[in-house]
Amino acid sequence: MPSSLTVLVRPSTGADEHPALAGIWRSAVVATHAFLTREDVDHYEARILDSYLPRHDVHVAVDPDDRPLGFIGLDGHHIDMLFVHDDARGRGVGRALLAWAAERHPVLTLDVNEQNPSARGFYAAQGFEETGRSPVDGQGRPFPLVHMRRAAA
Repeated sequence: MPSSLTVLVRPSTGADEHPALAGIWRSAVVATHAFLTREDVDHYEARILDSYLPRHDVHVAVDPDDRPLGFIGLDGHHIDMLFVHDDARGRGVGRALLAWAAERHPVLTLDVNEQNPSARGFYAAQGFEETGRSPVDGQGRPFPLVHMRRAAA
């Protein structure tokens, strides 16, 4: 397994940082969402840039040189986005982002693509339990979601 990284979590700097965060998103999705076509990825990337990043409380996991490694987008206690660059996966970035969120919200909820077993496994290993399922994603597209929740430790 790759070694851990030193990870700091800071607020996003805003629109000037969005292209870099979209690059992280794309790297993560291409590596883990084999069920999506290139057209699907392009469709969602446009939504990331024009809708999701501007409308969410986004925090960025960075290395000591302030290079973005991943990010989390919250809507209250609900994690709407958590993505880690493929080069940084398995090195503590996702855990650092979850720990940051848990310090602010003792109960966390999220939706994860049913067809992404690595993400489902990651969240289960972090104490999330399945609470339900939707046959389509938030845009009504045929990508089933698993709803998950983690209570305070």
